[in-house]
Amino acid sequence: MSAHDGAGIHLDEVDLGPGVVAGFTDRRGGVSRPPFDSLDLGAHVGDDPADVAVNRARLAARLGVPVVFVDQVHGADVLAVGPDDVPADPLAPAGTADALVTTSAGLALGVLVADCVPVLLADPDARVVAAVHAGRRGLVGGVVRAALDALVARGADVRRVRAAIGPAVAGASYEVPSAMRDEVAAVEPAAAATTAWGTPALDLPAGVAAQLAAAGVTYVARARRDTWQDETLYSYRRSPRTGRFAGVVRLV
Repeated sequence: MSAHDGAGIHLDEVDLGPGVVAGFTDRRGGVSRPPFDSLDLGAHVGDDPADVAVNRARLAARLGVPVVFVDQVHGADVLAVGPDDVPADPLAPAGTADALVTTSAGLALGVLVADCVPVLLADPDARVVAAVHAGRRGLVGGVVRAALDALVARGADVRRVRAAIGPAVAGASYEVPSAMRDEVAAVEPAAAATTAWGTPALDLPAGVAAQLAAAGVTYVARARRDTWQDETLYSYRRSPRTGRFAGVVRLV
């Protein structure tokens, strides 16, 4: 396999409707060396930039278009991008945001995670897609709702929107102080959880699912892979020196 051949990329594809390709990568199919082995897509985690560039090129080859990433800051800003916004440097972010939206078929949107929730959204009829990075602060700050609003502003109807919630740390594994659980639950009660060993926890995927339902989204595909338990996925809680996998979506 050549350095820029995407055939080896492991992509768990999800059905977000006709004309949409969407899915989630994991650790497999890249060139990064331990502890980032192997398909590390994060340019900010201490991995060799040349290896990350090869990994991103493989992902772009797999999808058939460049993949746009952003500098994620656990906020609720949404960045609209088109072909002119694709950075010449594959390691450079297109801007600072925690969600991206596009109506262009000339690029893919990507969000990077290693415990947080990657969320992919599409209205195939309106030809608009979004990718969302939803961590604890983003969930509380309203990034999911902001992304849906950005879709609607570009012609989407939430009743047609299809959503995919990707692999993330599970409620049974994500132990937090009780005060933190209460703070998040005050905004999104569905996120309150208990670990498998009986301590306070957060279930961020459940929180995202509840917010999508409250907004009127009825089609939601939800991955059940727990990043903390599944070693084919990166997990910052399991190992702070680790890579990032991605949720990606594009129009075709």
